[in-house]
Amino acid sequence: MPAPDVATLTNGAFAENCYIVADAVTKQAVIVDPGEEAQLFLARIHSEGWTPTAVWLTHAHLDHVAGVAAVKAATGVPVMLHPADRSLYDHVPEQGAMFGLDVEAPPRPDGDLADGQELSVGACRFEVLHTPGHTPGHVTFLGHGLALAGDVLFKGSIGRTDLPGGDSAALVNSIRKRLYTLPDTTTVLPGHGPATTIGEEKRTNPFVRLTPGVDACLKCGAEVRPKPWGCKNPCPNCGFVYPLGDCSD
Repeated sequence: MPAPDVATLTNGAFAENCYIVADAVTKQAVIVDPGEEAQLFLARIHSEGWTPTAVWLTHAHLDHVAGVAAVKAATGVPVMLHPADRSLYDHVPEQGAMFGLDVEAPPRPDGDLADGQELSVGACRFEVLHTPGHTPGHVTFLGHGLALAGDVLFKGSIGRTDLPGGDSAALVNSIRKRLYTLPDTTTVLPGHGPATTIGEEKRTNPFVRLTPGVDACLKCGAEVRPKPWGCKNPCPNCGFVYPLGDCSD
């Protein structure tokens, strides 16, 4: 299946990455995290001849949802959000006030996102992965070798957890137990900054680095207990029997 077309539109005071994901054949498109500059997103859709079908939200911080009201008014497409972020979403104007910004309240979501849910844009298929920590209802959209990861994992960094709803332990768990079980070649499209890959972050990210043979499986790279297991203990992600220890267990 052909890979979707993806446009990255960095915008607003927070340099947020809005993504437009489009089926190259049907020209249907979804807008992921429309931030402050809604007219920029709408102009790009028009110039490419894309037909918007939905707004998908990784989470409900204002820099990722500030343009939802304008996009909804212009297109009428459904807005999808994980329900655990509804409280943040309903207080977007108050979030804006914290930063001295006047942000229009977004319309109520049209549908709930859930872990394991399948979404489509044209013939392209994506899976919803619940990745809390930055916010309670944060999700990642997976498909076609891409992870639209919002503010969970960045190139060389991770999402902040000092805002309401943040949870450092949950964030690290989401990265190590969920994102790091994806193939190393998976391209991470983050909510801020440049793209990266799962493999690069496993090896080099100073906050969530994994070392194969120490705390990562030698086969798939997923996190394992940071000590020799003994030969009867398989990796919980791929089943590979970890070849360390004296086999005495």
